[in-house]
Amino acid sequence: MNESEHIEYLGSGVKLIVSESHTFGTDALLLADFTSPKRKDIACDFGTGCGIIPFYWLRENMGRKIYAVEIQKNGFEILKRSVELNGAGEKIIPLNTDLRDLKNADYAGRFDVISMNPPYTPDGAGIKSSSDSAKIARHETICSLGEICLTASRLLKFGGRLCMCLRPERLCELMTAMKNAGIEPKRMRLVSQSVGRAPWLVLLEGKRGRKPGLTVEKELYIEENGSDSEDMRRIIGSYRENGDNGLC
Repeated sequence: MNESEHIEYLGSGVKLIVSESHTFGTDALLLADFTSPKRKDIACDFGTGCGIIPFYWLRENMGRKIYAVEIQKNGFEILKRSVELNGAGEKIIPLNTDLRDLKNADYAGRFDVISMNPPYTPDGAGIKSSSDSAKIARHETICSLGEICLTASRLLKFGGRLCMCLRPERLCELMTAMKNAGIEPKRMRLVSQSVGRAPWLVLLEGKRGRKPGLTVEKELYIEENGSDSEDMRRIIGSYRENGDNGLC
């Protein structure tokens, strides 16, 4: 590993290589838990970065086969080394490609569930990040919500799930993109730092080809009484027990 890299110990013997450019935050853990593939599922994580979502699923023994898609070469190389480090090559398949190119490959109708933690800022809005990797991760410079949903629709089985997280102010935009792609929003959960604080994240699940009908789950709080909430303790699991507090 180079000087910008280190290993995060996720618990249950799972190790993840991260770098200054390719790391993860609380939102990725929340999305991984919200998505929770069944053990028999074939799953895919778009824009996987360092691979935190697939490796969270690996820790929890979720999914039969997991495809991890990353367009940036440096992020993909870190991901591949994490797969090798964990001996997970039979379960996690890294793909170095633009997610939009998958629609023309041999993946149509293959997946039970797809997740993505997309860039939160629309292209042309906000202050652009200085590095290319940060710009791609935070701004829609490569693909839009509409393109993500259309690609997912082609790759999902009928009734397959697309799970995403986003800032609440873009919820209407995300729901519209899902519906335009034939994916019906079916389950939603808001995330707040603590009771009385405004939500800073929304988790949304849509199902391909299903009828309308949205279930809103109880709000998830990161903290309760100044410490991790019960939900966060369950999601973090043995990661925090190992003394690792690298969440950002």
